[in-house]
Amino acid sequence: MSETHSTEPVDPRERFPRPPFAQLPQSAPGSEAKMHPHPDHGETSYTGSGKLPGRAALITGGDSGIGRAIALCYAKEGADILFTCLPEEQADADETIRLVEAEGRRAVALPGDIRQKAFCEHLVEQTMSTFGRLDILVNNAAYQRSHDKLEDFTEDEFDATFRTNVYGTFFMSQAALPKMKPGSSIINTVSIQGYDPSEELLPYASTKAALINMTKTLAALAIKSGVRVNAVAPGPVWTPLIPATMGLTGAVMFGKTSAFGRPAQPVEQAVIYVFLASGDASYVTGEVYGATGGRSPV
Repeated sequence: MSETHSTEPVDPRERFPRPPFAQLPQSAPGSEAKMHPHPDHGETSYTGSGKLPGRAALITGGDSGIGRAIALCYAKEGADILFTCLPEEQADADETIRLVEAEGRRAVALPGDIRQKAFCEHLVEQTMSTFGRLDILVNNAAYQRSHDKLEDFTEDEFDATFRTNVYGTFFMSQAALPKMKPGSSIINTVSIQGYDPSEELLPYASTKAALINMTKTLAALAIKSGVRVNAVAPGPVWTPLIPATMGLTGAVMFGKTSAFGRPAQPVEQAVIYVFLASGDASYVTGEVYGATGGRSPV
């Protein structure tokens, strides 16, 4: 990632906004346009260097947050993008399309539910028919709800969390791997919660622990086809998921307890996804890369 305004090193504690933030709670799943401050996806802070020329990437949850940053940084590296969103996230998805196309790459958004195996298979088929190839799969979409008491987690919430985070990743990987050529890459989004869980995020943290295990077992299977599988474990990241699930106090002071005194911006995670998808990571598989602001044992 380049520092576009200066050649001098930048204090990482001060590079991006620090709390308190002027952020109001949002209804789920949250909107990028209503974020204060607006997240940085690499619009001007990231400069590509031709790491992914002519590649085709399929990203779940690419409408906002880390997913949008991955889509934009991949486009700046030369990749075309197909991504998923929920129907109610279409406005954010349109902005992701605009950003990708501004880099001269193709972008397609397909709304739907990755909890359904048939939709996951459809996504892979559409990527192949649109771009003629599938080089990178990023399993990024996630569902999260927080409660202070165990009894407040409903069965529907628990089911939605596992169906989205674990089943969706499994269905997507199962559909994609047979279409991927040697040199391709699957990258899963896990979390610090998979190692250092918070009690108010019990279902979500449990799914992320499962995905860490899935990453390592899938890597052993996929390398037989020449496909690498890795994961990124973010800590606190400034995305619409925060005001949509953490309430006023949690959103206003979000990220303050990290070593940097601030949350990560999405672009700070996306750079790791670029590395893992590129040939620079040709000897890397079954690994989990932590970017947690100094909080994680990853």
